[in-house]
Amino acid sequence: MPAPIHVVPYDPTWPVRFAEERAALAEVLAPWLAGPIEHIGSTAVPGLVAKPVIDIMAAVESLDASRPALAAVAALHYVYFPYRAEIMHWLCKPSDEVRTHHLHLVPCGSALWRERLTFRDRLRADPRVAAEYAALKLSLAAKYEFDREAYTNAKESFVRRILALRG
Repeated sequence: MPAPIHVVPYDPTWPVRFAEERAALAEVLAPWLAGPIEHIGSTAVPGLVAKPVIDIMAAVESLDASRPALAAVAALHYVYFPYRAEIMHWLCKPSDEVRTHHLHLVPCGSALWRERLTFRDRLRADPRVAAEYAALKLSLAAKYEFDREAYTNAKESFVRRILALRG
């Protein structure tokens, strides 16, 4: 049985944990980086409830050129999964069952790159949007406690609505 989805109150150590991991990743990923390493997802939004998993997005030139990075980050205990492999390399740490970090290797400037940063920044900038998202996450975590895919998919219409806002 898969690990349950737990959404927890904001933890002020999340940015510190990201910074520590970013430093380690910057060293290992240096040959493939084409831009910054960003803290994304709910743990990147001060005050927002989240699954206690640090989401990290690293800019790469292309998926093909960054394929050797998959073996390199294994030294940091990341495990590759071909989830949405046509738009990113997705990894988790230390295992699929117990996750402390997600790593997304995404082509710099791609639609996915822009969308992830825009969504994060809108949540950071608008407490009403963040509160609405928090309520949605809590309800979906209860509804899809053992189905990560359904939980993620059920958030998609909210994400698309926020991305469509001007500003």
